[in-house]
Amino acid sequence: MHFFEVIRRRRSVRAFLKKPVAADTLRTILEAANAAPSAGNLQSYEIYVVTTDLTRVALAHAADDQFFVAGAPAALVFCTHAARVAEQYAERGEQLYTVQDATIACAFAMLAAAALGLASVWVGAFRPGEVRRIVGAPPGIEPVAILPIGYAAEEPISPGRRPLDDLVHRVP
Repeated sequence: MHFFEVIRRRRSVRAFLKKPVAADTLRTILEAANAAPSAGNLQSYEIYVVTTDLTRVALAHAADDQFFVAGAPAALVFCTHAARVAEQYAERGEQLYTVQDATIACAFAMLAAAALGLASVWVGAFRPGEVRRIVGAPPGIEPVAILPIGYAAEEPISPGRRPLDDLVHRVP
């Protein structure tokens, strides 16, 4: 699919078919996330891949009972890893750059999934400590996004978007 077509057609999907995502397809998505830009190329994030039913159910509970998380055959948990940027960027790196790194990687994974004909939805509402425990992340690794991935069982309509004239501000 052409890049701009991917962007136009991507939707947040919350209903998934009970069809597994092939390992090589998941790897392609993870490679796309790995290609995301990051502060100082330090890649101050970690990705946890969750494919077992029981663990996805636990993630759904940790995400305030958003059970579509469990309905997807795979969920990627994007976490900050602030220690990777601390030496080079100090507090700004620990507070901001690591979050930017993780979320840019998540956006790349989301677009890669769409390009491969898969659906996803960005989940930001969850209890971070519980998610960290579920995925087995060590201290210092903080979850910032969960990305359920699978084949769409629904086709959401295109949501309205703000007009560019309302969104974009030109500076002289």
